[in-house]
Amino acid sequence: MNKNKILSLEDFFIQRDGSIKDALKKLDKTAEKALLVVQAEGKLLGTITDGDVRRFILNGGSLEDTIAKVYNKKPIYLKQNEFSLAKAKDIFITNKIDLIPIVDEHNKVIDFTTWSQVFSGKDILKAARSKIDIPVVIMAGGRSTRLEPVTKIIPKPLIPIGDKPIVEIIIDEFKKQGVNNYYLILNYKSEMIESYFNNIERDYGIQYIKEAEFHGTAGGLRLLEEKIGKHFIVSNCDVIVRANFEEVIDFHKKHGASLTVLSSFQHYSIPYGVVIFEEGGQVLGIQEKPEYTFMVNTGVYILNKECLGFIPKGTHFDMTDLIKILIKSRKKVFTYPVNENDYIDIGQWEEYKKAVEKIQFLG
Repeated sequence: MNKNKILSLEDFFIQRDGSIKDALKKLDKTAEKALLVVQAEGKLLGTITDGDVRRFILNGGSLEDTIAKVYNKKPIYLKQNEFSLAKAKDIFITNKIDLIPIVDEHNKVIDFTTWSQVFSGKDILKAARSKIDIPVVIMAGGRSTRLEPVTKIIPKPLIPIGDKPIVEIIIDEFKKQGVNNYYLILNYKSEMIESYFNNIERDYGIQYIKEAEFHGTAGGLRLLEEKIGKHFIVSNCDVIVRANFEEVIDFHKKHGASLTVLSSFQHYSIPYGVVIFEEGGQVLGIQEKPEYTFMVNTGVYILNKECLGFIPKGTHFDMTDLIKILIKSRKKVFTYPVNENDYIDIGQWEEYKKAVEKIQFLG
């Protein structure tokens, strides 16, 4: 059952007239994949997941719309007197859901349990819902001047978060979903990165691809042309995106995409009153501390091998350049959004401490 000691049960509640933006904020705050839709007295009406929100947004829905037409009105739940670990495991595996509400005899939510709480250790590996068999390419060759002076001594991929370097944490996340084949695009201090992986125990394969020069965030991918299969994942070496990549790959294939960008909802609040005025300077009003929500590029992508042919050989070429040329060539480029808390960036020092805290919180 719910063991979260920081948040209360009510933090996972949302009213049916709450907005999509409200749901996103609560999903970020709780770091879970689902919320409980309830009446004022806590009676269960349904559930809403990050997938429900994602599909709504991608279909043109507004962040200001209510969740009334989005949430699942026929949720799977357990009665308090019927709850058992065995039943919960069976429900999770059979229905591939993330959260099960637990209600009393009056249908009032008294608790919930999640996939990660029910399965642990070897159990979660045996029951893993997503197993993907395409390789992951990690762009690990840059100098990372934003993290100097540390990166003058060690390369960014080896900067530690806890007791592991960031690049190993990235691999650990993909390992949970069955990925066993990795390519590291290397350049700056490549010998240190190779030495690290050659001197640890690991049960996955790594191939090292070395750039002769710095070729940007996409240029080095051209070196994979004779090595890679039809589909592959590309990740920057300073980001972690927690997503069900089986679902992401299915989304990519279903839409016939050449490239899929994983994006993240990000909420920004301006701590001032914003002056609204017309031409000539006449003030029409002041919007007090407005909030905005954007979808930002996370630096993780799904690519088809055909994309490599659009990358020029031996020159600096960024992923944004590749996306532009694919769109210009009428190739399909899609985005797959994830929640704010499912995206962790340590690319600059002001984000490093936040990343450490977020990883420790999420476990």
